[in-house]
Amino acid sequence: MKKSVLTLLLAVLISQSIFAIDIKTLEPAFWWTGMKNPEVQILIHGDNIAKSDVNITSKAVRLKESVRLENPNYLLLYLDLSGAQPEKFDIVFQQGKDKKVVPYEIKQRKTGSSDRIGFNSSDVLYLIMPDRFANGDPSNDVIKGMRETKVDRSEQYARHGGDFKGIANNLDYIYDLGVTAIWLNPVMENDMPRGSYHGYATTDYYKVDRRFGSNDEFVSLVDKAHAKGMKIVMDMIFNHCGSEHFFFTDKPSKDWFNFSEKYIQTSYKTTTQYDPYVSTADKKLALDGWFVESMPDLNQRNPHVAKYLIQNSIWWIEYGGIDGIRQDTHPYADFDMMARWCKEVTEEYPDFNIVGETWYGNNVAIAYWQKDSKLAAPRNSNLRSVMDFPLMGVMEKAFDEETSWDNGMARIYDYLGQDIVYENPMELLIFLDNHDTSRFYKTEESTSNFDRYRQAITFLLTTRGIPEIYYGTEILMAADKANGDGTLRETFPGGWAEDKQNAFTNRTDKQDKAYNFARKILQWRKGNDVIAKGTLKHFAPTDGIYVYERKHNGKSVVVILSGTDQQKNINIASYKEILTKNQAKDIISEKTIDLSGNTLTIAPRDVLVLEF
Repeated sequence: MKKSVLTLLLAVLISQSIFAIDIKTLEPAFWWTGMKNPEVQILIHGDNIAKSDVNITSKAVRLKESVRLENPNYLLLYLDLSGAQPEKFDIVFQQGKDKKVVPYEIKQRKTGSSDRIGFNSSDVLYLIMPDRFANGDPSNDVIKGMRETKVDRSEQYARHGGDFKGIANNLDYIYDLGVTAIWLNPVMENDMPRGSYHGYATTDYYKVDRRFGSNDEFVSLVDKAHAKGMKIVMDMIFNHCGSEHFFFTDKPSKDWFNFSEKYIQTSYKTTTQYDPYVSTADKKLALDGWFVESMPDLNQRNPHVAKYLIQNSIWWIEYGGIDGIRQDTHPYADFDMMARWCKEVTEEYPDFNIVGETWYGNNVAIAYWQKDSKLAAPRNSNLRSVMDFPLMGVMEKAFDEETSWDNGMARIYDYLGQDIVYENPMELLIFLDNHDTSRFYKTEESTSNFDRYRQAITFLLTTRGIPEIYYGTEILMAADKANGDGTLRETFPGGWAEDKQNAFTNRTDKQDKAYNFARKILQWRKGNDVIAKGTLKHFAPTDGIYVYERKHNGKSVVVILSGTDQQKNINIASYKEILTKNQAKDIISEKTIDLSGNTLTIAPRDVLVLEF
């Protein structure tokens, strides 16, 4: 009898909604008026939240649709802000007698927000992995309640403690080097049990990782960079999230993820995106398979997933003030959704730039992904910039080999001669290395070959495209991918209080020589329209010598690279169409070079950068 009474009482309590409505997550927490696209998706996650009736108190904002998914713990609200002004209103949730009121704000956009200038060929990006650059605030190394608590600089896959304050503390160093933009590896929360240092397993799309700092500290870092005239590029990942994200631990619907019932790894063969002979099975495995087991593959074909991701990136542009996005594993996601994303971002911010990670071994594959590519027509990726991985491979060899018909500088000449496949070679991101590849020098011993460095840095900063320099390259940091990815991301010397050497302020002679060489060219390149906007003309390597010209508005720069271990006499007459004066200044040696005779002598493996 007592049991029956208790059961009846419990049923009455449930029917009267005695239990409070519990909202765990509401994203985004605010939005802005004045956007080109007036529709906003609000995602709410909470126990049985879908059972709620929902209203909003605003007279200007219209609730277009409430979407209930398979999982009752989710509710999607689609708002129309086309008639909205900046205001605060309430979102009201009702379940029986239980009521929950959540305040919401539509903010005023900052003046000129849509006019921001994205990174372009006038810029040089400096790539930083935040956990590995500098530790400005040791108190946030371990955050109570987060899954990974190990901080160990001797372990390559553990967290090392770098953060936003560490970067902010060294902005003067970065600025003085002469770069104009900072690309940060992912900074969003990665609350994973292990290996969370790199940032590529997102567990919260609207919060930065607290071990780097707060959202406010991130915005402050962006503002400080802007105050020095530097841009910030943010790394984003649409292909997957971390397996500890509530999207995965409490799936909104069966089609929120690809292969949601069982882990199936991608084949990594994204050739299937453009292969004219592709099989359906191969394409599905490549695009829907997971990158790794801890990174479940998001289904961008689901319109709610697509809206969530597109909206999130716009939120970070508007809120964070960032100037560019680097999209991780771009070809692994749905082509049409990614094209839509690029288009919508560009509609909101016409000169904003996105670079997609397009890791292929050939330029045809990479060209397919660039905006307006004839190779992809009638499809259009709308992706302005792509990453020139093949050029990285060319440069890895070209500055070591003796130049011959097909080695050394001939590799560069032949590769650039194939730029006809690209719609806009000036929008290619070019680099010697990055966080996923062996460093330009694989061993400490190999850094003794300084000619290789001089030629590579000079070429990188004077050829077509948008250069990127990986942190530490300027002080000859070396690492081989064969020894583990963590070694590629070693901490910058001096970023930690206990470091024996501080390379930010007190470099060895060898480090200082490399730093000053890069700094000289970077500072000269800054604001130099000949390099940023100039045409490119080059000559087939002759007798081991490679010569090219950049030209803009009557000014020109001629670069001469010796790809041989022998001193050479260059026949000036062969280059008369670009060597137009009897003398020119070499910006490296700062000497005036006499061009009035018949020949020009160049030392083995030397480089000249002549201004006309």
